[in-house]
Amino acid sequence: MSKQHFTTKHANEATVQRNWYVVDGTNQTVGRMCSKIAAILRGKHKAYYTPHVDTGDYVIVVNCEKVQLSGNKLEQKVYDTFSGYPGGRKEELAKDLLKRRPEVIIERAVKGMLPKNRLGRKMFKKLFVYAGPNHPHGAQQPKELKF
Repeated sequence: MSKQHFTTKHANEATVQRNWYVVDGTNQTVGRMCSKIAAILRGKHKAYYTPHVDTGDYVIVVNCEKVQLSGNKLEQKVYDTFSGYPGGRKEELAKDLLKRRPEVIIERAVKGMLPKNRLGRKMFKKLFVYAGPNHPHGAQQPKELKF
């Protein structure tokens, strides 16, 4: 056999290099922005992406109260929560949730796009969402990410 064959390199925790990115949610469509954020959290933008290893980067989302929903979703989309008790189901329209807790809209959208297992829960912990323009992660030197 020739020695000029290639072998596949798999990433592991020792070889992964993580960066920090800042995403400004001003006038961004929620679904389009969150799908790109989910890809960055998974690490799909890297050449050494490995599906069974967390190769993703950290993402900070600021100004999430200024995001936009396409179509009539602001008036028609309903977010459900259920406490587990009889009669414990609560419904809230997207416009009300955007006023009350705008971070939840981004978090729920990104969480739905990540794997539903231990690895997905580990990836989700690298997402930080803030309603205003300020965030406490200045020491990490995050890069500005434009969509």
